[in-house]
Amino acid sequence: MSSAQSAVAADAPDLATSRRLPLLLGFLIAIGPVSVDMYLPAFPTIARQFHDPAGPGLTLAAYFAGLAAGQMTQGPFSDRAGRRLPILLGLALYTLASIGCALAWNTASLSAFRLVAAFGGSAAVVVPRAMVRDIADGPAAALLFSRLMLVMGVAPIIAPILGSAVIAFGSWRWIFALATLYGIVAIGLVWFRLPDTLPLARRSTVGFRTIIIRYGQISAERGFLTHALTGTFAIGALFAYLAGTPAVFIGEFHWDPISYALLFGLNAAIYIGFNQWNPHLVARAGLRPVISAAVAALVCGTIVLVAAALRGGGPLPIIAGLFICQASYGLSLPSSLVAALSRHQAHAGSASALLGTWQYLGGAITGALVGAFADGTARPMAFAMFACAVLAALAAAFRPQRLT
Repeated sequence: MSSAQSAVAADAPDLATSRRLPLLLGFLIAIGPVSVDMYLPAFPTIARQFHDPAGPGLTLAAYFAGLAAGQMTQGPFSDRAGRRLPILLGLALYTLASIGCALAWNTASLSAFRLVAAFGGSAAVVVPRAMVRDIADGPAAALLFSRLMLVMGVAPIIAPILGSAVIAFGSWRWIFALATLYGIVAIGLVWFRLPDTLPLARRSTVGFRTIIIRYGQISAERGFLTHALTGTFAIGALFAYLAGTPAVFIGEFHWDPISYALLFGLNAAIYIGFNQWNPHLVARAGLRPVISAAVAALVCGTIVLVAAALRGGGPLPIIAGLFICQASYGLSLPSSLVAALSRHQAHAGSASALLGTWQYLGGAITGALVGAFADGTARPMAFAMFACAVLAALAAAFRPQRLT
C-alpha cells in the first residue's frame, strides 16, 4: 500500500462522508446483480441451445455456491492483506472466468465457469461491506449502506433490459462478453481510485485454525446469529424469486424477454425506494422495529403469492405479492446486515464473509429447490418464498433486545 493510501486508511472515518466511496463500492457490489440479472432473460434460450430445461437453474445455483465458498476465504484474506488486494485478485479471476462462460459448450462447462466467476467476484461482494464497517457504525453505517445500495440498485434495473436487448439482436454469449468488460472496468477503478480502509495496525495475523475458531465465535454470538439468519432467509426468498420468475412470466404467461425485464426493473425500483427510506426509519425508530416490520411485510407478501399460485389465473396477484416482498427486502437487508456486524468491528471481514456465505448458501439451496420442483406454475417459487419468510420471522423473534 502506498503512503497516500496509508494516510487515507489512517483517516478512514472521513470516508464515511465521501461522495465518491459509495459510487465505487456500489459499482463493485453491483457485480452480483450484473452477473445474475443480465442473463435471467436468456434462460429459455440457453435451455434450448443446450437441450437441457433444468440447465439454466443449475448454472444459477452454481453461481450462488461459488459466492458462498468464495466469501469464506475472501473475508479473512481481506482482514489479513487489506481490502484492495483481495478485490483486485478476485476481479481478475472473475474476468477470466466470464470469458469462459462466453465460450461454454454445455450446461456442465457453463456451470463450472459460473462457479469460478462467482468465487472471484465474491471479493467484490464481501470486502466492500467490510470497508463500510471499517469507517462507520449504527445509523451512519445504515446511511452509507443505503447510499451504496442506491448506486448498485441501478444494476437490477438496467441489467435484465440489457440482457434482453442482447438476446434480441445477437447470441446470449455476448451477455458474458459484457460481464468481462464490467470486470475490466472494475479492476481499473479499484487500481486507480479505491483507497484501502484497513490500516496496517489493524490487520489480522492469525492462521487458518484461528480463523475457523473465529467463525465459530462469531456464529455463537446471539446478535450476529439471529440477525444473520433473518437476512439469510430473506435472501433465500429473494433468490427463489430470481430462480422462479423466468419460468413463471416467460414460460407460463408467455411474456417476451423485454416485458419480463421491465417487470424485473420495476421490482428493483421498489427495492431501491424502500432501501433509501430505510436510514430515515432507522434514525427515527431504530434497527429492531424496522427489521420487525420488514419481516412481517415479507410474510404477508409471500402469503399473497401462495394464494395467487394456488388459485391460478393471471399474473397481477403474483406481481402484487412480489412488490410487497421487494419493499420488505429494501428495509430488512441493510438493517439486518448492520445489526449483524455491529459487534464485530475488529474482524469485520470475517463476520461479513460468514454472513455472505450463509446468504448465498441459502440462495443456492432455494434456487435448486425451485428448479427441482418446477412444474410450469408459480407454486414452487411461492412456497419456497413463504417458507423462507416464516424462517426469517422465527429468527427475528429471538434477536437480543439491545445490539451492544
